Parts: sequence; structure tokens; C-alpha cells
Amino acid sequence: MEKEKSAGIGFFEKYLTLWVVLCMGAGVLIGKYLPAFPAALEKVQYAGQNIPIAVLIWIMIYPMMMKIDFQSIKNVRRNPLGLLISTGSSWLIKPFLMLGLASLFFYVVFQSFIPAELARSYVTGAVLLGVAPCTAMVFVWSNLSHGDPAHTLVQVSINDLLIIVLFVPLTSFLLGVNQVQIPWDTLFFSIILFVVIPLAAGALTRVIMIRRKGLEYFNSKFVPKFDGTTTSGLLLTLIIIFTFQGRTILENPFYVVLIAVPLVLQNVISASFAYTICRWVKLPHSIAAPASLIAASDFFELSVAVAISLFGPDSPVVLACTVGVLTEVPVMLILVRFINKTKGWFPSPDAALKSEGE
Repeated sequence: MEKEKSAGIGFFEKYLTLWVVLCMGAGVLIGKYLPAFPAALEKVQYAGQNIPIAVLIWIMIYPMMMKIDFQSIKNVRRNPLGLLISTGSSWLIKPFLMLGLASLFFYVVFQSFIPAELARSYVTGAVLLGVAPCTAMVFVWSNLSHGDPAHTLVQVSINDLLIIVLFVPLTSFLLGVNQVQIPWDTLFFSIILFVVIPLAAGALTRVIMIRRKGLEYFNSKFVPKFDGTTTSGLLLTLIIIFTFQGRTILENPFYVVLIAVPLVLQNVISASFAYTICRWVKLPHSIAAPASLIAASDFFELSVAVAISLFGPDSPVVLACTVGVLTEVPVMLILVRFINKTKGWFPSPDAALKSEGE
């Protein structure tokens, strides 16, 4: 098992939570002792976007987008029930579950700890996480749980297309319920900037490289060259973010723990829901595993980018999104371990195929 894990998840990814904590500490110290640094960064803006952060987020997202193969969508009929469960969980259940959990904890359970306006910002950050299903680390979680790679690729490709169509109206609606009004044009600009452009660049790179070198070279040689790029971009982004968030964290470190509670619960409940439905309809474990993990995880890179774009890097909304980065890796690794241990709950692939035929 350890050998499989090491092959599935890299050193930096495996200990991402540790690196996030270290980046948090570095950012807080920079913000406290070198306040001129965040002040200078805040001035480097264009069209409301912080240029250094925008560039780092592109560095994070672009390598992920190269992995997406939209031709795989033609295989959607291969296991439509599994895709229906994971897609429905990601878009019809998870965003509303996140809003409900965040509202319950920040407005009710933690009411005596968090001021009302700050609670609204944390709910907003949680919503931005809940509306963006993961499209990158899911490949890692699926591999660790021995999921069907074809199913995972189709689902991720579908989610990338659905983000372009559904993210803006769903985010606008849910934030409206939270009494936060965001102009649609601002949301559309964020999606174009942080999804459409890197997605198009990734697709173009994929086509060119496969034509020149072949699919085998692209998957085994070219894409792995960028493995460290995504993590490096994420960690540098977090250092910058925490230079702006340092005062809040130093004054109220307990807020980070409070923010984590509904985020972790959302991961666990979403995974459990999809996993249970897959078991109920007797799908094979190789489909149930990625379906449940896709339903649970978040596209936190996009959430952080949109939060910064809409509210600025010093906003408590951004802090809520970055706590999602802190919690997701350990939670998902625990879910992967549970899913692997319960493989016996599901029929073998041959039995599942026979059941579908009947």
C-alpha cells in the first residue's frame, strides 16, 4: 500500500497541509515585520486584479488544464449512472450543503465567537469553495483509491465545461441568499480569466504536443515536468495571501479552527452521500471511489482566485477559501483510506456488468 501511495501522490502533495502551515507562518511574519511588502503588492493591479497573484494562479491552473481531454466526453455513455451521481452530487447537492452548513455554524453555532458581518464573509468564502468542484487533485485521489481513470477523466472534463456555464448563476444565487450581491459581469470576468483562458491554453498545448510527440510522451514526459510548478505557484500565492491576513490570524487564530469545521463536514458528507448512492445502485468500487471523491473535493485554486478578484487579498472571504486549502488534503487522504478499506462493500466489476445487463 505504501508503494502505491508514493506512486500516486508526490512528496509535496502528500504533505501539502504542512507546507500550507509553513507558508501561513511565513506570510504572517512578512506582514508583521515587513508591512511595506504587502503594501507594495497591493498597488500592482490592473482592471481590479492583483497582477502577482493572478500570474501565480495561472501558474497553478494551467498545468491542470493540460490533463483535460475533451475527446473523452464521447465515452460518457460508458457508465452514465456513475457520471450522473458524481455530477449531481457536485452541482445539485454540494453547493447547497455548503451554504447550509456554513450558515448553521457561522450564524448559529459560532454566533457568540464571530461578529455577524465577519460571519457573512466566511459564509461567502465557503460558498465559493462549494460551487467549484475539483478538477485537478481528483486525478490523485482516484489513483490512490484505484478508481477507473477513464471515468475520472470524463467527469473532470464535464466539470470543467459545467464550471463555465453554471459557476456564475449558481454563485450569484447562493451569495444572494447570503445577502451578498455580486454583479454578473464581475463573476464572468473572473471565470474567463481563471478558467476559460487557462483551459484554452491547456487544450492548445495538449493538441500541439500530442501531434508533435505523441500521447505517450505527453502523458509520461511532458505533463510531469509541471508537477512542481502547480505546487510552487500555490505555496507562493499562499505566502502572499497570508501577508495580508496576518493581523486577523494573530489577533484571532481560533477563527481558522472555526472556519475549518463546516468545510471538513462538507467534504465528509458529500463523499458519504455519493458513496452510499453508488453502493445502493450496485456500481463497482472503481466507479464509486472517484465519484464520491469528486463530489467531496473543491477547486480551491479557482475559489481563491475569484475571492481575491471580488473582495481583495485582505478580505476574510479569502481567508475562508485558503482554510479550504489547509484542510482538504488530510481530509481527502482519510476518505481515500476509508474507501479503500470498504472495497468489499461493492460488487466486482464482472458482477456489476452482469447486474446492469439484467
